[in-house]
Amino acid sequence: MAPRNLSHVTEFILVGVSDHPELQVPLFFVFLVIYMLTAAGNLGIITLTTVDSRLQTPMYFFLRHLAVINFGNSTVIAPKMLVNFLVSKKTTLYYECATQLGGFLIFIVAEIFMLAVMAYDHYVAICNPLLYMVVVSRRVCLLLVSLTYLYGFCTAIVVSSCVFSVSYCSSNKINHFYCDNVPLLALSCSDTHLPETVVFVSAATNLFFSMSIVLVSYFNIVLSILRIRSSEGRKKAFSTCASHMMAVTVFYGTLLFMYLQPQTNHSLDTDKMASVFYTLVIPMLNPMIYSLRNKDVKDALKRFVTNPCNSFKSM
Repeated sequence: MAPRNLSHVTEFILVGVSDHPELQVPLFFVFLVIYMLTAAGNLGIITLTTVDSRLQTPMYFFLRHLAVINFGNSTVIAPKMLVNFLVSKKTTLYYECATQLGGFLIFIVAEIFMLAVMAYDHYVAICNPLLYMVVVSRRVCLLLVSLTYLYGFCTAIVVSSCVFSVSYCSSNKINHFYCDNVPLLALSCSDTHLPETVVFVSAATNLFFSMSIVLVSYFNIVLSILRIRSSEGRKKAFSTCASHMMAVTVFYGTLLFMYLQPQTNHSLDTDKMASVFYTLVIPMLNPMIYSLRNKDVKDALKRFVTNPCNSFKSM
């Protein structure tokens, strides 16, 4: 007896950001610059928060791992995308596609919950400053980060297994620039009710719980800031979480734009444009958001540039 759900497709074709031949080279250079800025910015954040002794706090520990996630997410997507701009045959092997989907899910889910962890960290720092180093201890930091990566990995295994459990018979042209759930399931020649349900429930659950943590944390932060009598104190408290609030707004705003569109206006092309934003543009913007508004990071960069050896000695 032949096994069920056997896929007949051995490779997929990625349409890419655009299928216009005259745009391939210009788009290659645009996204090459974006990826280089992403790599430089996030690797810079990782380096500074690792080697600078003054950035060894829970806030910068979480920022370092957000940079790891952003760099990982863009690296899963960008290299293959850049290659496809320059070749005529934009193919990806079946298992290469499954691996890319799994990697993307690990990092995007980890980012959703890392932002929630960072919101909780800011809540404790502003609302319970005297207990901060007790509540957000080194052990708690390691636990929260480990659970974030572990949950992202488990989600990737479950969701990607469901997506690739269905049959792909003849149609293999993915209307996207990477292997994503929705455009892949649109190609299936078998029943996709179960994997579509798993994808929807997973995405909805992750967004609901992470956004709940962020909203509750910032609701309490705003209340605490309003109770501060001095304008200088309010300004200092607000500046502590302003960068994170900006990053959260951009990230969740993009995801909500995708998932809350009316069905009549929803299209894979719209999803594609939103995906460009949260897989490539946001990872490029985050290092700028967290460094340009952060005096500690800017001072650490100056110390590292003027005397890099001293930074390593102070560890």
